[in-house]
Amino acid sequence: MTATPKGAWSPLRRPLFRALWISDVVSSIGTWMHDSAAAWLMTLLAPSPLMVSLVQAATTLPLFLLALPGGALADILDRRRILLATQVWLFLMAAMLGVLTVTSIIQPWMLLVITLAIGAGSAVDIPAWQAMIPEVVPRDELPASVGLGTVAINVARAVGPAIAGVIIVAGGPGPVFLINAASVLGVFFVLWRWRRETHRATLPAERMASAVRAGIRYVRYTPALRAVIVRTAAFVLFASALWALLPLVAKTSLGRGPVAYGALVGCLGLGGLLGAAVLPGWRRRQSTDAITAVATVVFAVGCLALAWVTHFGMLLGAMLVAGIGWMIVLSSLILAAQRGAAEWVRGRALAVSTLTLFGSFAVGALLWGVVANQAGITLALTAAGVGLLVGLGLIPRFRLAAAET
Repeated sequence: MTATPKGAWSPLRRPLFRALWISDVVSSIGTWMHDSAAAWLMTLLAPSPLMVSLVQAATTLPLFLLALPGGALADILDRRRILLATQVWLFLMAAMLGVLTVTSIIQPWMLLVITLAIGAGSAVDIPAWQAMIPEVVPRDELPASVGLGTVAINVARAVGPAIAGVIIVAGGPGPVFLINAASVLGVFFVLWRWRRETHRATLPAERMASAVRAGIRYVRYTPALRAVIVRTAAFVLFASALWALLPLVAKTSLGRGPVAYGALVGCLGLGGLLGAAVLPGWRRRQSTDAITAVATVVFAVGCLALAWVTHFGMLLGAMLVAGIGWMIVLSSLILAAQRGAAEWVRGRALAVSTLTLFGSFAVGALLWGVVANQAGITLALTAAGVGLLVGLGLIPRFRLAAAET
């Protein structure tokens, strides 16, 4: 007999999770403000599809290269201390970018280098954060905690870019970067006050290289995790086109400014919130594979609308719908990865999932930037939308439902 699913908000009754979640919402708002400002800054410094796409690639490439070592660190070292160190690093890098921008010293290469450095910090931060969550909530509340994590991201995506657009109009991108630096302080404070319970190791201590190899072997021979990896790559490689090219659609195709761009990204975030609201009930009635198939089609429609629709109001609606699809697919992939991994290797297993997610995003952003540079934005987004639909053919062979058993 299966247990009754916990309510979508039940983890927030736990003081530690609630404090972590609230601080994460604030930090995520700062992150989305930063990402929007960085993309817009590149449209001012070097407004070509390739250079703007390189900002997205620079954000995600370190997560591809460093996620697995970061996951090994999360399994070997104290996760709380790792997270404290990454908050300091992210604060310093965002503050540096803010100062360089405010003083008008910033150049395209500086923006890309600091974006790479911020991505490196995130590559260490994300596996430790994801592996920490099962420590602060019981297993029966894990789906709700994952859902609340995606709610935090989508609240930030709905609010952050809109705030960034207003600030950019008033004072330029520089103040946005400084606000992002300040936003990580809440996470640091909550982690600093947390007295994490020390877990006595039941297995011998591992070295970094052997830990990485063990993590790769575990994922390789675990069917549920292999399915997550393949499905993540198939979706994100094509879905990245929308995120990479959205700033240029707003600036060149629509002839709009940063506030309009923030509104488009904000609608994606608002759609994510709607997706989070309907997903728990949908999960009780449908399989994960059926849900993600529908959500993929929804996101593909958003890509095609961005390619061909020029009416701003209709595009806002299309981004709202695309945000629903994006949130449902990503939330389902993350939950499948967490459920499919044993505790002793959870950090590395989730790191491989993260590696696939952001590696596919980096490669996809660069690929679609090149395609848009050569063939135009419309053709690039159309090809990406069609690719998402073709990728649905992988579902019968690589089922996420394997992680639910």
